[in-house]
Amino acid sequence: MDTESTHSGYSSRSGRSNRHGERGRERHKASSSKDSSRSEKSVIINPPETSSQDSPVHNGEPLPGEPMPAASDPGEEGQDDNWGETTTAVTGTSELSISQEEVVGLGKGIQDRTRSFRRYLPLAVGVCGGLLVLATPLVFLLLPVIVWPERLQPCGAACEGLFLSLSFKLLMLLTAIWALFLRPARASLPRVCACRAFLTTLTLLLTMSYWLFYGVRILDAQDEDYHGVVQFAVSLVDSQLFVHYLAVVLLELRHLRPCYSVCVIRSTDGETRHYNIGQLSIQNAALTILEYYYKDFPLHNPALLSASKHRAAKHLAGLKVYNVDAPGNTAGAQPANGNQSQAAAAAAKRKDSAHNELYYEEADFERRVRKRKARLVVAVEEAFTHVRRMKKEDERASPSDIMDVREAALAIFPSMARALQKYLRTTRRQHCHSMESIQKHLAFCLINNMSPKAFLETYLAPGPTLQYGPERWMADQWMLVSEASVTSGVKEGSEFTLRCLDFSLAITVKGIPYIRVTEEYVDPKSHKFVLLLQSETSV
Repeated sequence: MDTESTHSGYSSRSGRSNRHGERGRERHKASSSKDSSRSEKSVIINPPETSSQDSPVHNGEPLPGEPMPAASDPGEEGQDDNWGETTTAVTGTSELSISQEEVVGLGKGIQDRTRSFRRYLPLAVGVCGGLLVLATPLVFLLLPVIVWPERLQPCGAACEGLFLSLSFKLLMLLTAIWALFLRPARASLPRVCACRAFLTTLTLLLTMSYWLFYGVRILDAQDEDYHGVVQFAVSLVDSQLFVHYLAVVLLELRHLRPCYSVCVIRSTDGETRHYNIGQLSIQNAALTILEYYYKDFPLHNPALLSASKHRAAKHLAGLKVYNVDAPGNTAGAQPANGNQSQAAAAAAKRKDSAHNELYYEEADFERRVRKRKARLVVAVEEAFTHVRRMKKEDERASPSDIMDVREAALAIFPSMARALQKYLRTTRRQHCHSMESIQKHLAFCLINNMSPKAFLETYLAPGPTLQYGPERWMADQWMLVSEASVTSGVKEGSEFTLRCLDFSLAITVKGIPYIRVTEEYVDPKSHKFVLLLQSETSV
């Protein structure tokens, strides 16, 4: 039996488990010989068949000297407790199989292609619409000349004047379409803009109406009056110019007048800003607020939020919990109750002194920040003084010995690197600035002859989000959460949320009140007064 166990290659806990593994392999061999045409991608799991402990078997036959096992119902057979260790799993390989990394990469590629499609779809629609608008008047002029040129009546100087007017109008229309519509999208919005959809529909409806009228009244009848055909094309261009003027009013001018005041609150640190916006839909208002956010809000720093968590964990670590209901502690129940009461009293005392701990903790933090700041300022001033001294020496040196500005930045950076690193660690902003970005900023300051204070301003105070690279923003995709439809306009009392990976922005909308200004007339004569002097008064 030991030899069989070694040959099988399975490590079982008992001889019975080993025999089950042998029987499982024999059964698999028989099934694989019968089902040789089965696909290799199938997975077969064979559970072990249990046998009676009183009659051991080997390869499906009873051992010598043992009685034959009695037939029993398969549903009533007892199952081995070690069936998980003796189960045989046979898997096949396939040339079409891919790894999990490839599946993740495939999903990411599809998502990137979908995102790029949604980003450039409005631009493609604008290009197609612009080509249709510009080509239609030219086609109107060319079709009569190509189809029935011998029947057209010459129109002379009148048509030449209309041609000149049409050319300049098309040029202005082309420039206006390029300036308003052929621009890269600022963001990918969840829904289609209602105003843009309305203008696109209106343009297509106008163009199709002119095409229908042109096909019925000019193409079918083969009108001989070419002057009327030219005027028809000019009227189409005039209508398109008016549609473009309507687009400018709806898309660019309507939202310039402020109508609402929005309050934007960041969920993690409570940073708050207030902005005025005009008549916008909820999704366009969210886009405008995000543009303000990247410009005005300081960079979100999760490291600054860990102080309160550490303080709460410190209080919880000081508490002791006793289980007085555990079995076997009946004799020590009284001491445990006494210890628990003492722990509760200590916890209450610690809770009363929590504000003192917070006060001294903030005071110590401010002291360490001031200390690190003073060391950093001194180190930077010494480095810049050394650069100015070297600059004066370079003026007297030969051109071959003059050091480049970037080389100078790399040379003086180690003298301030330690102080800057300690300051950034103390203020928990070390992840916002890389060594490469600091050296680049130092070289920029040296090239433009900036002062040490100008160099330190970037690191002494947190700047807006756009000051840092996109990898520091921690917000690649935003989710707009609103009870109302995102295509509906904002109104008094509207509330919606912009969520990203680590935090969210809560936005509430308040209407700007109607302001009544009255005038009060002040008579200029009311400011005059008379000074009466008595004759007895001594001067």
